[in-house]
Amino acid sequence: MMKYRVGILGATGTVGQRFVQLLESHPYFEITALAASERSVGKTYVEATPWKLPTPMPEKIKEIVVSPIEPPLDCDLVFSSLPSSIARETEEKFARAGYPVISNSSSFRMEEDVPLLIPEINHDHLGIIEVQKHRRGFDAGFIVTNPNCAVTSFAPPLAALHEKFGVEAVIVTTLQAISGAGYPGIPAYDITDNVFPYISGEEPKVETEAQKILGKFQDGEIVKADFTVSAQCFRVNVMDGHLASVRVKLRENATLEDVKQAMIDYPALDLPSSPSQFIYVCDEPDRPQPRLDRDRGNGMTITVGRLFPDNVFDYRFVCLSHNTIRGAAGAAILNAELLVEKRMIKRKS
Repeated sequence: MMKYRVGILGATGTVGQRFVQLLESHPYFEITALAASERSVGKTYVEATPWKLPTPMPEKIKEIVVSPIEPPLDCDLVFSSLPSSIARETEEKFARAGYPVISNSSSFRMEEDVPLLIPEINHDHLGIIEVQKHRRGFDAGFIVTNPNCAVTSFAPPLAALHEKFGVEAVIVTTLQAISGAGYPGIPAYDITDNVFPYISGEEPKVETEAQKILGKFQDGEIVKADFTVSAQCFRVNVMDGHLASVRVKLRENATLEDVKQAMIDYPALDLPSSPSQFIYVCDEPDRPQPRLDRDRGNGMTITVGRLFPDNVFDYRFVCLSHNTIRGAAGAAILNAELLVEKRMIKRKS
């Protein structure tokens, strides 16, 4: 298979580096363009990037010269890890120039004609792309987004329960890793021996995105799921891995074993970045833990534990995802793999 040429917008940042790491030796994609802010333009990637990941920077991209964040780029599609302050204008510019844009940014997530995708859950939402292209006057280009990194931790088990029993209401408390704040992120003096009980703009995203993800694509639109979510979001002193403590009220009665089995049985996909098991349920009373469980399935598995009946709602559980892999770069790459399998990405001449 001839590989698709990939450009990365925001390539020198935390999520941009994850894209570079995860795309090394990818069977579908090869990196041919790296774009970043003006201070990096014209430098080689190795000169421009303060590499922060534990694995070495891939040799074959070190000498790629960093381009401005604007079309044209020498690639067939772009992954975007741009900050929201510039993502909206820039991503639309690339889509209008004919590039499929696979975005990790929040700018377009809740737009009615943009898929907010977790491929195992709502791949049928790709049907809205034709609506998007028509409404926005795009030709070959379009925009697909992946969810907020905290939503990624609890939307999958909710999807399993909603499909089987119906979800009526959810209370979620997220404990989010410091890598979610980007680099340099939060000063060590502030986060050490501390918990931040507020993440700007996070709770509205957590409360609304799951409804779109678990909604149905019908009659040319995405109809949001009709359950409610109440969220509180905390930043904690963990490097990687977002935990979510969830309480859920179901529409139909279900036993504890039924709930557990619905999560275990929720199917994975057969794509290069897919884990063999999408949702893993722990039986140990003290799991999941970020340090021990975030890398399950190469960082792409959702790990659930502490599953019990609840005294107020029906059930409670704790879930964990790797926030810069399944919650960011890995999610976008999985979305792009699905688009390739659906023949929705074309090579530029």
